[in-house]
Amino acid sequence: MTTLTGYEFVKQFEKVVPTWLAEERDPIGLHVGDLSRPVTKIMVTLDVRPEVVQEAIEHGVDFILAHHPPIYSPIARLDLSNPQINMYADLIKHDITVYAAHTNLDNAQGGMNDWLADQLQLEDVEVMAVSKTIPLKRLSVYAPKEHAEAVRIAMTKAGAGHVTDNYKDCSYSIEGKGRFTPINDADPTIGEVNQAEVVEEERIEVVVEERYLSEVIFAMKQAHPYEEAVYDSFSIDQKQAQAYGLGRVGNLKEDMSVLDFVTYVKQAFQVDGLRVTAPQNNLNQTIRRVALCGGDAGKYYQKAIDKEADVYITGDVYYHTAHDMQAAGLLVIDPGHHIEKVCIPKLYDMVNEWRSDLGWQIELMSSTIDTNPFLFDSQL
Repeated sequence: MTTLTGYEFVKQFEKVVPTWLAEERDPIGLHVGDLSRPVTKIMVTLDVRPEVVQEAIEHGVDFILAHHPPIYSPIARLDLSNPQINMYADLIKHDITVYAAHTNLDNAQGGMNDWLADQLQLEDVEVMAVSKTIPLKRLSVYAPKEHAEAVRIAMTKAGAGHVTDNYKDCSYSIEGKGRFTPINDADPTIGEVNQAEVVEEERIEVVVEERYLSEVIFAMKQAHPYEEAVYDSFSIDQKQAQAYGLGRVGNLKEDMSVLDFVTYVKQAFQVDGLRVTAPQNNLNQTIRRVALCGGDAGKYYQKAIDKEADVYITGDVYYHTAHDMQAAGLLVIDPGHHIEKVCIPKLYDMVNEWRSDLGWQIELMSSTIDTNPFLFDSQL
C-alpha cells in the first residue's frame, strides 16, 4: 500500500477523464485546497453544498471529488455571514481539497452521458453533439537497423501506433544510410571522433495522439542507442476516429408510447415528477430513438433533431426554449438536473477500482446528502 497525494490522484483521474474534454470556460479542476497534501479519505458527490461540506468534516474527509464545480463566478467578498462563502472557509479550515470534473466527465467515453444512457438501457449509442476530436502527430526517428526493433517497441508501448480502437502497434519503416561525423566532446555509440561514419539505419514513423507525444519521445530516447537521437514530429490533418462531445443518442429495445415512456423515465432516474413539452401538446407519438444530455442542455435541442430523435431528455428547460422546441416539432422530457446523481456510485466504483489496483492507502465514501433543491407535491 502506498501513500497518495492529490497530484497523484488527479493524474490518475485525468488519464480517464482528461481536462481537454471540457467545454470552453468550464471551471473544472482544483477549486479549493492543495494537491500536494496527502489524501487519506475521498468523498464523491454531485454537488458541493454547505451540508455536504459538513458531512465531509464529520467523516474526516480530506478530498472531495465532485461533478458540479462549486465556484462558477469570482468571489468579490469573503463575507462569512453568507453560507456559501462560509462553506469555502470551512473547507480551508479543515484542509479539505475540492476537485471538480464537469463537462469533461460529461464528454468522456464511459462518463456521465453514457451512464444516463445506460439507465435507459439504450442501444447503438453515439455522441449527440461532437465537439472534441483527438489531434494526432506523426513522429519519425532514425535508428541503427540492429536497434530499430527495440526503439519501435518502446514507442508503441508508450502509446504510439494506435489507429482507431481496432489497430495497435502500427508503424512504418524505410531503410537507408545515416551519415555523421562526431566532433568535440562527442561520445558516439558507433564510430570515432573526427571520423566520418556511414550506418545502415531505419527511419521509423508512427502516429501518436498529441497528449501522449512527450511520453513517447521520452520512451524512444531511453531505448535509442545514440547519444543524440535524430527525430522530428509534426501535426497532421488526420484526426483519431473516436469523437467526443455532449449528449448521447440511442435506441430503445422496443417502441413505446409517450405515456409509457414518461413512466419508464421516472423509474429509470428515480424521480417523482417531470415536465413534458410536446408539439401542439400532442402525446400520440411512438418513441424509439432517444437523445439525452445531462444537466442544463436545452440549447442543444437542434442536435437532437439533427440525429432524428423522437424525444430529447435534458434538465432545466427554459420557458422560451420550450416554445422553440414545440415549434420545431420536438418532444422533450425534463426530469430535472439532479438525475446526474448517477455519477455518485459510478465515481465511487471508479476510484475503488484504482484503490485496489494501485494499492492506494485511502478510505472512500459517497455523500449521502440529497442536494436536489426541488420537491414535488407528491412528496409533501
